[in-house]
Amino acid sequence: MKSFPQPLTAAEERYYMQKYTEGDLEAKHILIERNLRLVAHIVKKYQTSPDDTEDLLSIGTIGLIKAVVTFDPDKSVRLGTYAARCIENELLMHLRAKKKTSREVSLYDPIGTDREGNEIQLFDIIETEEDDAHRKIELKDDIQTLYQRVEAALSPRERLVLKMRYGLYNEEEYTQREIADFLGISRSYVSRIEKSAIEKLREYF
Repeated sequence: MKSFPQPLTAAEERYYMQKYTEGDLEAKHILIERNLRLVAHIVKKYQTSPDDTEDLLSIGTIGLIKAVVTFDPDKSVRLGTYAARCIENELLMHLRAKKKTSREVSLYDPIGTDREGNEIQLFDIIETEEDDAHRKIELKDDIQTLYQRVEAALSPRERLVLKMRYGLYNEEEYTQREIADFLGISRSYVSRIEKSAIEKLREYF
């Protein structure tokens, strides 16, 4: 826990929340950073092995960011109390989705819908250089490898961006701009991370 900054006092929280509502993005980053200790505390309840920690911290941080963005300072509740619920909800959704995908799945199983409501399947994400139908059939029974490679071959940030961008594990999908706002980075940087991750995955297919 020593690596995480100390939580904000009630007065500091009110000050930075007011600054954020006035459009100060630096205040938003401070509200997130000073509540990371809360994310780490909640993650401890859900991790099953030390290998899970980094991934769960990333997922929990998404919940924290959502909490900061949607928090209503006029309510008689501290941000930490509200954020704890958002963090737990995000972790539970992730763990339930991960459990569902732990069994063998088909390349053609739906994993969500795009902005227009069109169904997205796994092969839509990993584009192969060839459109050979036989190649897709070969990949159908090997889709578990995709999820294994997402977890093993990508950096935590690359995994997080792909999961948010394409709704992997049946999670909500986000645009590059939304992801950039959540993570406090530029849209072009999100695009570079996304492309890098997909290129890494293509090596295995």
